[in-house]
Formats: sequence, C-alpha cells, structure tokens
Amino acid sequence: MIFGIIKPYPSPLISGRGVDLDFAMLAGCLALLGLGLVMITSASSEVAAVQSGNPLYHMFRHLVYVAIGVFACIVTMMVPIATWQKMGFTMLVGAFALLVLVLVPGIGREVNGSMRWIGFSFFNVQPSEIAKVFVVIYLAGYLVRRQQEVRESWMGFFKPFIVLLPMAGLLLMEPDFGATVVMMGAAAAMLFLGGVGLFRFSLMVVLAVAAVFILVQAQPYRMARLITFTDPWSDQFGSGYQLTQALIAFGRGEWLGVGLGNSVQKQFYLPEAHTDFVFSVLAEELGVVGSLVTVALFVFVTVRALYIGLWAEKAKQFFAAYMAFGLAFLWIGQFLINIGVNVGLLPTKGLTLPFLSYGGSSLVICCACVGLLLRIEWESRTHLGSEEHEFNESDFAEEPNHGR
Repeated sequence: MIFGIIKPYPSPLISGRGVDLDFAMLAGCLALLGLGLVMITSASSEVAAVQSGNPLYHMFRHLVYVAIGVFACIVTMMVPIATWQKMGFTMLVGAFALLVLVLVPGIGREVNGSMRWIGFSFFNVQPSEIAKVFVVIYLAGYLVRRQQEVRESWMGFFKPFIVLLPMAGLLLMEPDFGATVVMMGAAAAMLFLGGVGLFRFSLMVVLAVAAVFILVQAQPYRMARLITFTDPWSDQFGSGYQLTQALIAFGRGEWLGVGLGNSVQKQFYLPEAHTDFVFSVLAEELGVVGSLVTVALFVFVTVRALYIGLWAEKAKQFFAAYMAFGLAFLWIGQFLINIGVNVGLLPTKGLTLPFLSYGGSSLVICCACVGLLLRIEWESRTHLGSEEHEFNESDFAEEPNHGR
C-alpha cells in the first residue's frame, strides 16, 4: 500500500533514469552499517552467550533492525520533501505526544533509572530519537516561513524556544541529558545558518552554557560524573569504573589492535560494550588505525550531509537545505559526544554512536535520515521542487549526471 501511494512521484528509485542516487553518501553509510554489524557481533558475543545462551543473539536482532532501517530509508527516499514540509507541525505534535507517553507509568519502560523507552512485546522504541528528527523538520519549516523575522527581530529568534524549551524539559524528565544537548545544539546551528545575527547567537551560546552549568549543579550524579571524568583513576572501582575500563581497551589496542573478536574488555569488564562503548571495543580490536578509519568514515558522511544542504541551498530549496543541515548536526553532535565519552574527554553519557551502536530506534532513525538526505540531494540535483520549475516523469528520462 505504501509503495502504491508514493509510486506516481518521481524519486531516486523510480524514474526514467532508473536508480539515481548519491552513491558516495550511500557507500559511506553502508560501510558504517557493515562495520557496526561486525563490531556489535564481536562486542556482544560474551554477554549474549550468558544472557540468552546464544552468542549471536544480539547480531540476529541487529540484523532485524538493519532490515527495518533499510525499509525506512527506502520509504523516506520516495516521499517528496514538500510532503515533509507540510507535515512539520503534525510531526512536532507527535514528538511531544511521544515524549509525554514515555513518562507515563505502565507505558514508559525504566532501564538503569531512566524512562527513555516505550516497550512493546519484542522491541522498545526510544521517543527521543524520533523527536530529535521531528524537531529538525519543524524548525526547517519555521526558518523558511519566518526567514525575514528570524534574521531581523528578537521575536523571530525567540519563538522557536517556545517549542524547544518544553521539549528539552520533557527530555530532562526522563532523564536524557545527552539527547537534550544534541537537539538544542542542532537547533542552534540551524538558527545560525538561518541568518541569526552574531550578537543574538552569542547570547544564545552564553545562556546555553549557563543552563548546562545549572543543570549539572542541580543533580548530584551529574556533578559526580563531571568530577570523576577528569580523574577516573581516583575512583577506579566506583564512579570511574566504566571510563577506566574504556581507557584500558584503548591502551590494549595499540596501533593495529588485538584482532577482531579478541577483546578482553568486552568479557564483562566494560559495561555497555555493544551499545554506548562499542567504539572502545573497536579501538581494542582494530587499534589506532581502525579507529581513525572509522572516524574518517563519520567525517565523510557528515561533511557530505552538509554539502547536500549547501547544494539544496544553491538550488533555492531552503527547507531541504535547513533540514539537511539539521540532520548533519544531529549526527555530528552524537558522534562527538559518544567518541568524547569513550576517550575520556567528556563526562560519561548514555548516547549511542550513529550506525555503530546496538539499538533499534537509533539505527532505524539513522537509516531514515539517510533516505531523507538522498532525497534532498536528488531533488536539488534535478531541481525538482524548485519554485522556477515544474516537472513530470518524462523530464527524468535522460542519463543521470553525477558531476558532484
């Protein structure tokens, strides 16, 4: 039924050109997906063997998530960007509804003291992952509708925070401090690229830093994490345990690693080895070289996403451009925070590494974002959706031009 609805629209998969994708972006994301599957299989084998009796338990579940993610990527790739723009407010309301539902006892599921998941029979949904993308889509539409107001008036600058601050409050009630920082950071970057003046942007940065300081002071466990990460060895078997074990993994990896599957830290020394700290296991097994290759892949896909936004802006498709920028900054924020936590540059936070960490919601949403970016790139390259052009299927019968 889904494909029956979207088939009449030209798309990167359905047109006279055949499959017409940004293969560089697709290849980079597929490489990360493949690497993530390999590392999750390795990092989770010991835990899975003890908990379920099958060392490949998490690998099979992750394969299911990959399949769902690929389907989500295909669907989002075939939906016109104009449709997402029209649905912006509806998606914002949906994001608020999900973040409220997850806090309702009996609906939200508590794990490690946090109410971040809505549990179903076979899987859990993490509303914060969905909400972050919905906020980006809504804010992109706002920047297009109120572009002049955002650039010239204080009211246009403050209006988005009427939406963002309550949503940040709901995230902090879970609590999910990491998702709050990523969402607000991406929103701030979008506002800056949308034309907010340097003075107002600087004021926003100062207020954000002050808010983070207050939030850290408000909860003792956050302050403990902040103090511990500066010297985790002072409480090696207490609050600094997770970070010290991650650093041991990095130290054991040296230049070329101990070999795939040969990690010692994943054997119940390093908590969350296949989720939040999968990069530490990767560094132990693949060494500095493997870690740098992984970082290079992340840099490539995020920079490519920013370029996709730039190409859309040059094609005067401003909603698509802001959305691409926002999605790119969501990835950049999660990447920097997760890697920073793993190497001890930031306090420990429960934030997944895009494409690599085990977790259905994160992976499916990442794949859906890839579909959106591929659609944006295709529309900007073919000028579909530009105000100056009207297209039909016959306009796409010639051979594609992959000049980028």
